[in-house]
Amino acid sequence: MCETGKEKSRLGVAAIIVEDIGSVREINDVLHSFSDLVVGRLGIPYRERGVSVISVILDGDPDRVSALTGKLGKIKSVTVKAVMSKK
Repeated sequence: MCETGKEKSRLGVAAIIVEDIGSVREINDVLHSFSDLVVGRLGIPYRERGVSVISVILDGDPDRVSALTGKLGKIKSVTVKAVMSKK
């Protein structure tokens, strides 16, 4: 991705833990609305724990990544954390 605004595009990974499968549609809607940031994603159901874990590789402006994770974090039964590259 190219530079956006004053900030450079950075690589990141968002880890999403879904404790209620009923939240998946809302999660997918949010991810779709930020699809320009998404490089790839991997979702794994962890049946023994009754949760799903989704990792999303992101490339974009840190403010947009923060907006994405903020929206995901507001969804019921969803926990999300992101880490971004320094450059």
